[in-house]
Amino acid sequence: MVNVPRLVIAAPASGSGKTTVATGLMAAFAARGLAVSPHKVGPDYIDPGYHSLATGRPGRNLDAYMCGTDLIAPLFAHGSAGCDLAVVEGVMGLYDGASGQGELASTAQVAKLLRAPVVLVVDASSQSRSVAALVHGFASWDPEVRIGGVILNKVASDRHETLLRDALDESGLPVLGVLRRAPQVATPSRHLGLVPVAERQGDAVDAVRAMGERVLAGCDLDALMALARSAPALPDEAWEPAYAVVERPRPVVAVAGGAAFTFAYAEHAELLTAAGAEVVVFDPLRDEKLPAGTAGLVIGGGFPEMYAPELSANEPLRRAVTELAIGGAPVAAECAGLLYLARELDGKPMCGVLDAEARMSERLTLGYRQAVAVYDSPLAVAGTRMRGHEFHRTVLEPGAGTTPAWGMHQPERRVEGYVQRGVHASYLHTHWAAAPSVAHRFVEHCRAR
Repeated sequence: MVNVPRLVIAAPASGSGKTTVATGLMAAFAARGLAVSPHKVGPDYIDPGYHSLATGRPGRNLDAYMCGTDLIAPLFAHGSAGCDLAVVEGVMGLYDGASGQGELASTAQVAKLLRAPVVLVVDASSQSRSVAALVHGFASWDPEVRIGGVILNKVASDRHETLLRDALDESGLPVLGVLRRAPQVATPSRHLGLVPVAERQGDAVDAVRAMGERVLAGCDLDALMALARSAPALPDEAWEPAYAVVERPRPVVAVAGGAAFTFAYAEHAELLTAAGAEVVVFDPLRDEKLPAGTAGLVIGGGFPEMYAPELSANEPLRRAVTELAIGGAPVAAECAGLLYLARELDGKPMCGVLDAEARMSERLTLGYRQAVAVYDSPLAVAGTRMRGHEFHRTVLEPGAGTTPAWGMHQPERRVEGYVQRGVHASYLHTHWAAAPSVAHRFVEHCRAR
């Protein structure tokens, strides 16, 4: 049974302030000495970095599309084990999910799977009494979703607060916090959202501290904790990477990190370790060699386009990656990793493992995908079905090799990515907890080296 107190922080729409509130709550409760488990609904890589900074624990994702609904509670139990409180930041609007899939992957669905009370963050900047109608509509839309209270954001004045509170008195939902209009906390954005924590260092620490102070000043933490404790026990066992894979001898798997490669799900490294690999993180911006004894390479997502000159200038490491890949070692590359393996990125030489060129584009490619492995690779046998997510403003030409990585079935039919020698490279981000055989197969190929 899972008995961790928990809250889901949701909003009627994106831009309402749920990231500020969720991260601020994590920081405020952590400052009280509580062990806070941070979670994020959906495939987002960036917000969990701020969550981790606020709590000192890995930020974890709960994605019902990629991992399936049955894994949400076990993954939550795994991440929140031993904690005093779990805070789950929602995605988009409360009831928004995978396009054309009903409630799938929505914050509402995850809240129901976790049996967690929802705190609705409302942007009150342009309304007064109407806020009650808005909140009533969200609270009554799905009776299985329990909205336990409201945090009002961007409130203009004492009089504005009084009008809002009077209106919400009629709704029966308590106001658990009021945040006044204030200059936005310094969390700069660019073409794919917030700038990752790894690129901001001290500035990110200051931003998280500011969020915590703002929430502490405007929210009733005792009432929020009482609401979190009202969540009933979950009759689920925690997900365990060691149960998902079979342990054998330990090859070294090098995992790209640093400022250019910040997109990674914590469960990937845990699964590789559980499968028997020795996971060693390296930084392609700084390290001129791969970790000693590298038998396999994982290069996840991030922002290589922001660091193309520096990545290109590190010729010794580019040569080492090329030699490893040409030698047939297992290499798993997603999105940023795909670009790093290309011949060029915005005119800057990359590793040249793939005969393709990448460049920035004005078009944002974003959304969930259904995919099937087209050819055997160190990650999957042909015919393996996976769900994933695309999130990039770059274009690769050609977008697929003669032996593509994936056949896509949503939203349109196409092939994508590259399988050659031991390389599996693609724009598709996947969550291996949904298919632990991926990690097991990858490590097995590394052992065979």
